[in-house]
Amino acid sequence: MIRAMIRAHVHSGRIRCILTGCLNALIAALLLPIAACTPPHSRPVIGAKNFTEQVILGELLAQEIEAKTGMKVERRFYLAGSYICNQALLAGRIDAYVEYTGTALTAILKQPLDKDPQRVLDTVRRLYKQRYNVVVGPPLGFQNTFAMVIRSGEAKSLHLTTLSQAAQFTPKWRLGVGYEFEERPDGLRGLESAYGLHFAAPPRVMDLGLLYRALEAHQVDMVAGNSTDGPIRALGLMVLQDDKHYFPPYQAVPLVRRQALKRWPQIQVALNALAGKITAEQMQTMNEEVDGEHRDPAEVVRAFRKAHGL
Repeated sequence: MIRAMIRAHVHSGRIRCILTGCLNALIAALLLPIAACTPPHSRPVIGAKNFTEQVILGELLAQEIEAKTGMKVERRFYLAGSYICNQALLAGRIDAYVEYTGTALTAILKQPLDKDPQRVLDTVRRLYKQRYNVVVGPPLGFQNTFAMVIRSGEAKSLHLTTLSQAAQFTPKWRLGVGYEFEERPDGLRGLESAYGLHFAAPPRVMDLGLLYRALEAHQVDMVAGNSTDGPIRALGLMVLQDDKHYFPPYQAVPLVRRQALKRWPQIQVALNALAGKITAEQMQTMNEEVDGEHRDPAEVVRAFRKAHGL
């Protein structure tokens, strides 16, 4: 039965699994008791999703914890999307990872959209504590919201700055999106409804790392990227303003198992040291250093920590 509820798609060597709500609930119910009997790690384990910014943030958490605890931290990166990372956290396979508050609110906690940043943060903190015994750490200082991006040439020639202005042209455009954006409750369908967007064809769904290449190569005309993506500045692209404020706030926050904090209290010291330390521009720069300049994420993080006295 479970197999029948899973549709597997292979893209660029990666398997994408779309799970129904019933299967999500079933797996969560199975994994929660597993977490209680998971053997304790000999050292903290930090996770990350499978895109550049997440790897950088996972490395930042790991290096800061190593600096504050004197222990070697295990890294388990490239764990697909939010659902997989959350289940790994609940099952005790990882002790912490960085999530975004709007994603946690809608995709994980299944709460209605909310546009108030502090209220979203408070709700996420309360529900993670009640449901999962997980601590939501202090925000890292930046938001990574979804960004609808077009080529600057079209933006200039058509005099476009907002999504509302772009709506009249989208029937002739092709859209490129990442896997999660097509499915999630704060993603494509709600955006299309809010702005009355219609496109020339169904969206091209691809790995996040391929979106900007497709845009630059005129294979698509608009992509659903992220506001801190390095190629936006490097390629001189245009982010259309979300003038109807459809997207909720997406503050970057560490999620940590309370059991891990009890075992290694110095993790909290590391989280406090990182609070408010990263701006959106700094995150964008680090992303570009990895994606555009092909630097090692660990090296980029070491340079950032040194420059900011961490």
